[in-house]
Amino acid sequence: MTPELLTTLLITGGGLIALAVFFTFVPVGLWISSFAAGVHVSIFTLIGMRLRRVIPSKIVNPLIKAVKAGIELNTNQLESHFLAGGNVDRVVNALIAAHRANIELSFERAAAIDLAGRNVLEAVQMSVNPKVIETPFIAGVAMDGIEVKAKARITVRANIDRLVGGAGEETIIARVGEGVVSTIGSQNNHKHVLENPDMISRTVLTKGLDSGTAFEILSIDIADIDIGKNIGAVLQTDQAEADKKIAQAKAEERRAMAIAREQEMKSSVEEMRAKVVGAEAEVPLAMAEALRNGKLGVMDYVNYLNVQADTEMRKAIGAPVDSESDNE
Repeated sequence: MTPELLTTLLITGGGLIALAVFFTFVPVGLWISSFAAGVHVSIFTLIGMRLRRVIPSKIVNPLIKAVKAGIELNTNQLESHFLAGGNVDRVVNALIAAHRANIELSFERAAAIDLAGRNVLEAVQMSVNPKVIETPFIAGVAMDGIEVKAKARITVRANIDRLVGGAGEETIIARVGEGVVSTIGSQNNHKHVLENPDMISRTVLTKGLDSGTAFEILSIDIADIDIGKNIGAVLQTDQAEADKKIAQAKAEERRAMAIAREQEMKSSVEEMRAKVVGAEAEVPLAMAEALRNGKLGVMDYVNYLNVQADTEMRKAIGAPVDSESDNE
């Protein structure tokens, strides 16, 4: 191989490598696409995106869509949103949808909503096509003690101005639940609620439950209503059971006091009997002293013994007869 041929091959190979590196680093195809679409993005701008670690296709393709839809945007706006961590394609799609639906939405507002973590495209779509939120069964108790369960369907529309900082669907469901419970609880009879379920939706809808939220409530409809437990009867039963236990406790207390009093009386009786026995034990001593002193004669003593024997006999005659001993 001659030196001239070797040099030619080296130059050709180096040129091919240089062109490959150039076309890899500089998105010429993307520049051609933007030029054909009437979007003026210079080669140097695309190179700058590479240097700033921005993917050019993430900027140029949404920019082409926006320009074709008649929305004025520039690469600086899209690049800043991309570098902030936003979804450029979703923001541009939301702007196009809002433009088609005649909804006023600026790029700054859409970018702020996207950076706040909300789906701005879904919000715009919800503004055009309202969303229906179905609540679980909400239980309320009327004044007559009957539990009424109601399920509501809430039709909401996204409020673009309140998407940043506005409360979500959970708040809407909680507020509607609170309104349903208070409306049912204010009725004297549960039958009135069953006859007029639309009364619940009308009452709840007038309370302005969507204030401070990211939605606008269009309607509240009662999808289903049912009867639950008789809470009043349950509470009365529980109260009666509690009163019964209290009365039983008080009766047991009185019984214990009566038993204690009975034991005290038995102790008193035994004490008095002991005193009687002690007094009777002094009788023979007194009689012996009277005999020695001549104050009691022998006949008086004999009469006393006869009276005592007669008394013992009368007691024996008046005592009950044991049936078992009689049978024997």
